[in-house]
Amino acid sequence: MLRVKGLTLAYGAEPVLEDVNLEVERGRFATLIGPSGSGKTSILRAITGLQTPRSGSFELAVPIAEIGFLFQDDALLPWRTARQNVALGLRIRGANPAEAGEKADEWLAKLGLHGLGSRFPRQLSGGQRKRVAIAQVLALEPRLLLMDEPFASLDAIVRTRITQELMDWVEREHLTVLLVTHDLEEAISMSDVVHVLSRGPHARIRAVHAVPIPRPRNLVATRTDPLFPSLLKTLWNELSEEVKEPEVGTEQ
Repeated sequence: MLRVKGLTLAYGAEPVLEDVNLEVERGRFATLIGPSGSGKTSILRAITGLQTPRSGSFELAVPIAEIGFLFQDDALLPWRTARQNVALGLRIRGANPAEAGEKADEWLAKLGLHGLGSRFPRQLSGGQRKRVAIAQVLALEPRLLLMDEPFASLDAIVRTRITQELMDWVEREHLTVLLVTHDLEEAISMSDVVHVLSRGPHARIRAVHAVPIPRPRNLVATRTDPLFPSLLKTLWNELSEEVKEPEVGTEQ
C-alpha cells in the first residue's frame, strides 16, 4: 500500500531524518515509534504532501484523495456543528448537502454520537470531539489511514474505549494504517509491525519488529499475551539506548 524510499527531511541545513525506508503492506497496521525530534510526524506530513522532502520518494497504491489523516489535535471548526464538521469533507468532494448530511449522521451514530449532531465542539467532551474527528475522517472512506498520536489528550479510560472502537473498525474494514505514537503498549497492542526510529538529527529506522499476536484483538487482553512483555522490553531498551546521553569525551 505504501513504500517510502530514501526519505530525507530537513528544516534547515541538517537533516531531521535521513535515508529512511519503510513499507506498509495492504491491510496491515504499522506503527512508528522513536524519541522526540526523530521526525515521526514529518514522515506522515511528507506522505500527504504537507511537507516537501529534501530527497526520496513514495510509492502509493492509492491516490492522495483516499488517504485519511487523523491529527493529534482535532481539526474541528468551532463555528460548525458536529454534523456539519463531519459533512464538510464530503461537501468538498462534491456531495450534495442532503447526501453529505445523511452520511454524517450515519457516521456519528456508528461512533456513539447519535443525537449529538447539532452540538458545537465546545458543547462536547474531549472524547466526543475525538469521535467526531474520527467520523470526519472515516466518512471519506480512506483506504490508507495515517494517525499522529490521535488519542494522546484523552484520559486512560476514554482513550482505551475509543482506541478499541477504532481498532475494531480498522480490522473489520481491512484498512491499512500507519500510526505515530510514544506509547509503547499502544504500539504493540494495535500493530502488526513496529518501526523504531533512532534519535535525530539524521534519524533512521534502527529496527523493525513483527507483532505476532492473533487478531481480532482486545486492547486490554492483548497485554496479558505471553509475547507482550518481551516485545515491550525490547522496544523499551532500544528507545532507552537512543535517548541516553553520550558519555563526556565520547563521540556520538
